[in-house]
Amino acid sequence: MTIAKVLMAGCMALAATGAAMAKDNPMVGGAPMYATKNIVENAVNSSDHTTLVAAVKAAGLVETLQGPGPFTVFAPVNAAFAALPAGTVDTLLKPENKAMLTKVLTCHVVGATAMSDMVAKMVADGGGKHVIETLGGCKLTAKAMNGMITLTDETGGTATVTIADVVQSNGVIHVIDKVLLPAQ
Repeated sequence: MTIAKVLMAGCMALAATGAAMAKDNPMVGGAPMYATKNIVENAVNSSDHTTLVAAVKAAGLVETLQGPGPFTVFAPVNAAFAALPAGTVDTLLKPENKAMLTKVLTCHVVGATAMSDMVAKMVADGGGKHVIETLGGCKLTAKAMNGMITLTDETGGTATVTIADVVQSNGVIHVIDKVLLPAQ
C-alpha cells in the first residue's frame, strides 16, 4: 500500500475520532492546542515556535497552512533554529531569500495527516525505516528508536519528534528538535 493510501485511510479515521482526540491534545510551548483550530492558529500561541511562525509569515505560507489540508507539519522549536550556523535564520528571512526559505519550510510539511502510530507502522513495515516525501520535494527517512520517531533529512541531519500527534483542524503537528534541511 502506498504512503498516500495509508495516510488517506488515517485521515478518515482521524475525522471520525477528532472530537475524542481534541481532549487529549498536549500543550505546546505553554499553550493549549485546539483540534478545532488550524495549524497557524495554534502555532502562533506556542512560545516555542516564534521563529517558525516568523519564517512561515516571511515565506508567505500562512494562507496555505490555514487551508483545508490535510497537512502534517514537523515543527522545529526555536532552539532548533538557534542551533543553525550563526546568521542562517537572519539570511533566510531576507526577502531576496524567500525561495530558499520556502524550500526549507516545505521540507517540514507532508500533504496528508500522518499520526505517529501510522508513521511507526510504516517504519516497521519498511524493515526499520520509511521514506516520506514532503511538499518541498525533500525525502525524509523516518525511523523508530526507543519509542521515539526520528527523521533524517537529505543532508544527514536527524531530528527527534519530541511531542507527537498535536491534532489540528487541518492536520497534525509533530514538534521536532532540529531543523530539517534540503540537499544542497
